[in-house]
Amino acid sequence: MTEPAYIGLMSGTSMDGIDAVLASFPGDRVDIHGTYSLPYTDTLRQRLTRACQNQATPDEVGELDHELGALFGEAASGVIEAADWPRASIVAIGSHGQTIRHQPSGKHPFTTQIGDPNLIAEATGITTVADFRRRDLAAGGQGAPLVPAFHRAFFGNDQTNRCIVNIGGIANITWLPHAEPDQALGFDTGPGNALIDAWCLKQTGRPYDDNGHWAQTGEINQTLLTDMLSDAYFRRPAPKSTGKERFNLSWIETVIARHPDIPANDVQCTLVELTARSLAMQLPKSSGITLYICGGGARNRFLMERLEIVLPDATIKTTAALGLDPQWVEGVAFAWLAKRTLDQQTGNLPAVTGARGERILGAIYQG
Repeated sequence: MTEPAYIGLMSGTSMDGIDAVLASFPGDRVDIHGTYSLPYTDTLRQRLTRACQNQATPDEVGELDHELGALFGEAASGVIEAADWPRASIVAIGSHGQTIRHQPSGKHPFTTQIGDPNLIAEATGITTVADFRRRDLAAGGQGAPLVPAFHRAFFGNDQTNRCIVNIGGIANITWLPHAEPDQALGFDTGPGNALIDAWCLKQTGRPYDDNGHWAQTGEINQTLLTDMLSDAYFRRPAPKSTGKERFNLSWIETVIARHPDIPANDVQCTLVELTARSLAMQLPKSSGITLYICGGGARNRFLMERLEIVLPDATIKTTAALGLDPQWVEGVAFAWLAKRTLDQQTGNLPAVTGARGERILGAIYQG
């Protein structure tokens, strides 16, 4: 008999495409049965970037919502075909959607994800759970990060301190102390790949710096780095979350305007160092810490090398050492969150998001 399975759909702040994962959760383990990636076109990525920067009209946002909903449905069907899995045994799809604006502070906090889940349910015939973030926000939380709940459930350990580090467009950490497993903490540390990718695209026309090769041709500019690290976000206490609303190409250009004539490859090298050092400076103070990296940053060899240098006392691995490929961690997490919703179980960690309490997350769109 085929075990009940769930699909997780993830499109993060790097906005490079949709990752789809088909997984099941027998006991305390994850079984991945299939994966599928659907890349965005350059044109779509540019349109999403404009939407993130408040440069899209309501009509354009509505059209993107519909277009992405269709693409999420296509990605879900793609992973089903790749796994050759019977649809009847798929309980639900968990869709993160594509964040185009995240403003969790202020008088009227909000977070906006597009990718119409009605279209996903209609295209697949499978019940779809989406809009995970806003219930936490309604309860006074940041609505992000949500993946730490999954990290705690599957990566927690009673022998060693672990820190799960997701480096997508934005970087976030989940601190899992072995002595107090219920005291998991997590927050966005700031830019992950967002600034590195934005500067690379601006200067070279390439959407990302493969393995950090271009950054390696430059040198770290300490004056520029110090100025970048002076951003108030890095000193703000948790709970906190951020996005491309803050850390984007305009942010880079504002800072480097104060430091003219720095070669473009030196800026790129300094941006890699910014990701590494801003992350390192916000880690809990602990001896014997092991970092497990996931997300696109795990594929940037130069960034991984810089993390080892700025964290000489830490052991740095990827989540592959814990049995889960770093590319698929977030997709699996949203499959798991869909399961939690349908099982009427909570999906947030108030200590991470700042919410008033644990909440059942997501809205359900029947298949």
